[in-house]
Amino acid sequence: MLIKRKSIEKEESLRPPRQSRAAETAKAPKPARKPKYAPVTLSEQDGVRFLHFGTEWVQGAMRIRKPDAIELEYAQQMMLWMLFNDHPAHVVQLGLGTGALTKFCYRQFPAARVTAIELNPSVVTICETMFKLPPNDERLNVIEMDAMDFVTDSAHHGSVDVLQIDLYDATARGPVLDTPEFYQACAACLTDEGMMTVNLFGDHPSYAKNLKAMKFAFDAVVWLPEVHDGNIVVIAFKKAPVLDFSTLYERAETIRVATKLPAKSWVDGLKVWMIEE
Repeated sequence: MLIKRKSIEKEESLRPPRQSRAAETAKAPKPARKPKYAPVTLSEQDGVRFLHFGTEWVQGAMRIRKPDAIELEYAQQMMLWMLFNDHPAHVVQLGLGTGALTKFCYRQFPAARVTAIELNPSVVTICETMFKLPPNDERLNVIEMDAMDFVTDSAHHGSVDVLQIDLYDATARGPVLDTPEFYQACAACLTDEGMMTVNLFGDHPSYAKNLKAMKFAFDAVVWLPEVHDGNIVVIAFKKAPVLDFSTLYERAETIRVATKLPAKSWVDGLKVWMIEE
């Protein structure tokens, strides 16, 4: 049985304020409190626009002259699944960020449905106004909701080919959803051949916890070498694939030519993982 819980950010924002004894006695009805989120802030440097949640931590980036490209290396690695599936029917992002993955998948796979789940309405607004996120249409659906609610909804089970997860709050040091129950629900959302990519911090205590929870829910869990300031991208397979490296390198070259993504380095990273394991 899956245990349903809200994200840390949402739980904290919905915690009721302390009431006086008089207020408790009166028991007057109160309007529902609106969730409170960290402030959404922007910065720009060398032609790149960055998203922050009121801190120095970068939550996403966009090169202003190339709004549909994926700027950050770890975000590029989140597309690692392309080595194994070049025609997804439904791709879902949990955590919108700057919309980089959402925009890329929407443009790159014209036959696919692309869904993005984001709890903070200000993030959705800033993506639409400052990060060139296109409006919803018959293929694109950006939904304001809690990621845990999405993955535990049985209506979504078995319907997703690729799940991309980048769920961080203002501190940006560990995912806000990281339990075995969460990853079990993610696996339930995937089709039989489905895959999940997740952004983790390798130098944070949450890293080992997340890997353990993923291994409990998925048939195979693999990760690439660390990039940036500790980012490690993990790919989890609902059904373990056969790693034929000659085929993967051929596929990587096709991806490089079509998208300019450094897919060969992903295959190199998979080789490193096999040696270390």
